[in-house]
Amino acid sequence: QPWYLGMVVALPVGGLLPFGAVFVEMFFIISSIWQHRFYYMFGFLALVFLILVITAAEMTIVLCYLHLCAEEYRWWWRSFFTGGATAGYIFLYGSYHFLARAHPSVQLDILSTSVYFGYLLIFSYAIFVLMGYVGFISSFMFIKKIYSCIKID
Repeated sequence: QPWYLGMVVALPVGGLLPFGAVFVEMFFIISSIWQHRFYYMFGFLALVFLILVITAAEMTIVLCYLHLCAEEYRWWWRSFFTGGATAGYIFLYGSYHFLARAHPSVQLDILSTSVYFGYLLIFSYAIFVLMGYVGFISSFMFIKKIYSCIKID
């Protein structure tokens, strides 16, 4: 299989585009939760979530198709991990936000730091499972559709 279809390259690439659709909204969400600001744009948040789901499904389908073209038939777990790779970027961005925006006294407080990273880890895991499910189901429906169109004569 080509180098660009390996797990080391395909997973970061598969998670980058969906994260790019969400990272601006992540700033406002994290700021509203941890810096006591108000968040009013719930309709826009729903639209951004829909864009996240669509881009994660599309990226997973494209990478799954490339794997099938390279005659790599083990797509099940790879599609799940490709969809869930966005969660890694979300965790890294949340860590960056904590280190760049938090008050220095909060960064030294072990309780505040553990609470922040604990909730960030739970949120990232939930996104991983959700986007992994979206990636797997979209790849499954895509593969079911393309293999149902094959005529065996």
